[in-house]
Amino acid sequence: MHFTAAEITGWLGAWLWPFFRIGALFMAVPVIGAQTVPVRVRLLLAIAVTGIVAPSVTVPAVDPFSLAAILIIVQQVFIGVAMGFALQLVFSAVVTAGQVVAMQIGLGFATMVDPQNGMSVPVVSQLLLMMTTLLFLAMDAHLVLLRLLVDSFRILPIAPDGLVRGGAWAMVQWGREMFAGSLWIALPAVASLLLMKIAFGVMARAAPQLNIFAIGFPVFMISGFTILLLSLPNIAPQFASVLEQGFELVGRVLSGGS
Repeated sequence: MHFTAAEITGWLGAWLWPFFRIGALFMAVPVIGAQTVPVRVRLLLAIAVTGIVAPSVTVPAVDPFSLAAILIIVQQVFIGVAMGFALQLVFSAVVTAGQVVAMQIGLGFATMVDPQNGMSVPVVSQLLLMMTTLLFLAMDAHLVLLRLLVDSFRILPIAPDGLVRGGAWAMVQWGREMFAGSLWIALPAVASLLLMKIAFGVMARAAPQLNIFAIGFPVFMISGFTILLLSLPNIAPQFASVLEQGFELVGRVLSGGS
């Protein structure tokens, strides 16, 4: 069999450029990009998805060893990382909600390493993060992510130019939505504990001889976990709403913020 240099470079570009976008996404996206997932697993998964997606992707006729090819590779990496980071903001909202609740019930000092991000977070945040990870998979959000990935090659075709300033600005503006989403998730526990603290404040004024700090710490801790247990059914729809906004953010980033 005889292959020309043009055919070889064409095949290389047809598979290489989609692989960079897909690989960058799998390195940055939640769940799949967690540090507990081995790099080899992510690499094999990226290769498998590339093998499925690449035949339907239109690639420009550019020499893979030229300067234009390097610009294309950089753009594909930026697009993949931007899509993954947009969904990371959704899980950051869950972590922030856990931190707020942990501070209210007196467990802000109890931290453990988050295997997904490799940083220390309160145990309440870790509990909520594990639950929302299971919800992410149970709602087939990973399949929606793959659908967005395939659509991204249609919205932003492989070319030397990719993300624009409007898409990056849309991601910056969504930061306020992240804090709003974390507030909605933590609101039942925060509101209930605030009423309890007001009641303890009245008790401290009515009976100064009581050691409110010694009594309040175990009461707030037990009450906080009880409130979390009772509010668990409401976490799923709230997380689904924030996750839907995160997918909409990915679409705005790809379309230039519009």
